Amino acid sequence: MTDSPTRLRVVVATPLPEELATLITEREPRIDLVREADLLPPMRFAADFAGDPSFTRTPEQQARFEELLDSADVLYGIPDVNPAALARSVAANPKLRWVQIMAAGGGGQVKAAGLTEADLARVTFTTSAGVHGGPLAEFAVFGVFAGAKTLPRLQKQQAEHAWTDRWEMGQVSEQTILVLGLGGIGAEVARKLDALGAHVIGTSRRPVDVPGVSEIVHPDNIADVIGRADSIVVTLPGTAATEKMLSADLLARVKPGVTVVNVGRGTVIDEDALTVALQDGRVGFAALDVFAAEPLDASSALWDLPNVLVSPHTAALNAAEERRIAELFVANATAILDGSTPKNVVDTVQFY
Repeated sequence: MTDSPTRLRVVVATPLPEELATLITEREPRIDLVREADLLPPMRFAADFAGDPSFTRTPEQQARFEELLDSADVLYGIPDVNPAALARSVAANPKLRWVQIMAAGGGGQVKAAGLTEADLARVTFTTSAGVHGGPLAEFAVFGVFAGAKTLPRLQKQQAEHAWTDRWEMGQVSEQTILVLGLGGIGAEVARKLDALGAHVIGTSRRPVDVPGVSEIVHPDNIADVIGRADSIVVTLPGTAATEKMLSADLLARVKPGVTVVNVGRGTVIDEDALTVALQDGRVGFAALDVFAAEPLDASSALWDLPNVLVSPHTAALNAAEERRIAELFVANATAILDGSTPKNVVDTVQFY
């Protein structure tokens, strides 16, 4: 964005409660917010930005919806959370300058839209990165604890009403934990694990100083440290550079019985290799909130492995998520109106 507008016409393209619409306009009076609730699907649960899948628009309503989208300087959300609808909106509206994406990893949605280089240069895309850091970090810590405290064995013995001899459990305070990715989520994971006494190794492509991280390695050098890790936490976005980063080769080098937690993107792990490692015991436990393809196919072995916890991409969901995204949007709108750079701009080369 090279010029600073004096006002922004924002069209709401995703479900937004009325109280949050009011919050946006009260905090930034230079926003002209257009929200026609009857054109948006009802939410089924908190932060359900795709809305009820049974929702449909009449042809007249669809035409009205697209007319509004095509009048916008800014879209609050990707229309229908559909990359094809985003592509249509960008192509049809030459004055569109900014799209706020509800997802933290929204770069993948922009990539899927298949926009031209000119459109990518013209429109700024921002994500909700940072909004989900707390809930995802808590799930990551939960997964680390579940592995250390042998949750699968406890559940199995309880189901069998089996009172066995006692056994030693792991202590998170004595663990070395490898955090793949030190962005907002990874940094929060590291902070929480460090507070528990764990030794945290993090990965970064550039020199960074992240509180709670005792060692930082380049992703190219993960093989040098992975064998020391008692737990591995994945927080990375899904990009070409991160695809299958936790590879079969790396999984062959892990400490036997290691715990793997994924709160980043499913594509970061070679899922087939992870499945084999879980079956042969190299990986003792996995807590997975994300998968390479979602929903997870009913035929996937991961569903039935006793040492896997499957979470249907729900770890980030939190009642405050919608408000936090609205507040982030207001801050970004103010930055743009004041000629500053907004937060969380999507890298349209790597798409994260």
